[in-house]
Amino acid sequence: MIKQYILIIIGCITLFSCGESDTYRIQGKVTNLEDQTVYVFFQGDNFNKVESVECDKPGQFSITQNQFGPFHSATLLFENKTIWVTVYLEEGQKITVTGDVEYLALMQIKGGKINNELTAFRKKIGSLLREQADLSHSLNLYISGENFIDENDVTARLANVNHQISEQVFAYIQVNPDKEASVVLLEEYFADPDDTRKLNELLAVLDPRLRNFYLVKEMEQFSERAKRTALGAEAPEFSVKNIYGKPVSLDSFSERYLLLTFTAPWCDMCQTENLYLDEIIQKYPKEQLDMLLVSLDDDMEGVKEVLKKDSIQWNLVTDSARQATMLLELYNVSALPRSFLIDEQGKIVLKTENGTEIKQTIEKLLDEEKE
Repeated sequence: MIKQYILIIIGCITLFSCGESDTYRIQGKVTNLEDQTVYVFFQGDNFNKVESVECDKPGQFSITQNQFGPFHSATLLFENKTIWVTVYLEEGQKITVTGDVEYLALMQIKGGKINNELTAFRKKIGSLLREQADLSHSLNLYISGENFIDENDVTARLANVNHQISEQVFAYIQVNPDKEASVVLLEEYFADPDDTRKLNELLAVLDPRLRNFYLVKEMEQFSERAKRTALGAEAPEFSVKNIYGKPVSLDSFSERYLLLTFTAPWCDMCQTENLYLDEIIQKYPKEQLDMLLVSLDDDMEGVKEVLKKDSIQWNLVTDSARQATMLLELYNVSALPRSFLIDEQGKIVLKTENGTEIKQTIEKLLDEEKE
């Protein structure tokens, strides 16, 4: 889930810092790519760098980074930044990425200890990962109206496959507590902001020698942040400005419910109508329920032009001055969309990505108050 968060911020920040010259090489041969532009997000402890590269031949690309460093990983984003894989870097080590973009989890990533160990493990559970991808694809086609399936059956089968994969990952980490690859899998499968029990359990079994590995530190911080947004917790305070320059803070919504929703222009499921936000905002007066949208869009003027055509006056914060990114970190948002319902006392009573759950919860809470 953290990798989803990386994708969220990829379009929002590019930080540069001078340092020693380190050389990192990544070569790829990826099939079924429609968009031949590959974005590469190099990540270091204190700075990041974003580059893009055009494929020389369909699906084939090569990139060398030696201007900044050191970097510990790079996220490769395909198909207009909608899907991605992460590789783990070692200075001077060539990394190769091969496989089918429709089966990202089965990508062969070779070069460096972590990549080799992860690829070997994923090959071992390859049949499960392939079934997971096929079922997810069928479900996505059904949602878009392009496929007719037994939704309940596919959903149940997918849940079963996901459970089996999680069990395999859990066992691998327990058997290999001294491997950095275990920490990568821990982040990938158990960094759940709504339930950190397994995360904390597995962090406790890791070899103490991994304490300085950057992902261990990130997971420990993730667990602490998750406590801040647990159900019943006091919502974290914030102070930002909306697109019209008006200061907005948590205190701005005192003595009423606040629906705080994180969105992005490239996120199909983030559309206000999909989350029933249009219906909700028109049904309840601001004195009873208010909304604040946080959008990962740094084109504030462009957003204003779009909103002029909307009959609803949205209270919206964009990522100008990294405001949205700051709020994402504050509320531990690792996937979009994400909504928090905060009550009149400033406590979190709901956090979800499901529009139906948002609508039903608000109706139950607010309609009952009228009776």
